[in-house]
Amino acid sequence: MGFREHSALQISDGRVVVDAVDEHLNPHGTVHGGLMATMLDVAMGEAVAEAGGERPVTVALTVTYLEPGKPGRLEATARVRKRGKRLLIVEGEISQDGAVLADALGTFSVPA
Repeated sequence: MGFREHSALQISDGRVVVDAVDEHLNPHGTVHGGLMATMLDVAMGEAVAEAGGERPVTVALTVTYLEPGKPGRLEATARVRKRGKRLLIVEGEISQDGAVLADALGTFSVPA
């Protein structure tokens, strides 16, 4: 099952919500960092698309993990920080139960 086809997934306007279950956990019992990075990438791309209607391509993505996630609802949100002719700088974060789990900064490219 792909990321977008997951039954516990919601995507809208720079926001991605996933209900993390056992299949999303690493051997330590916390949410896998790859899931959080994917959530941020999708939320940030959606924020770019919402801001200008383009379908963006990720150029660079830096994720800083602050706290481990646990099973339950995770929410990634993103906003365009700066827009150039072809490149956009986007910020994102993942939260769970009021705590920020990860921050991200990304560069996205859109057609000129």
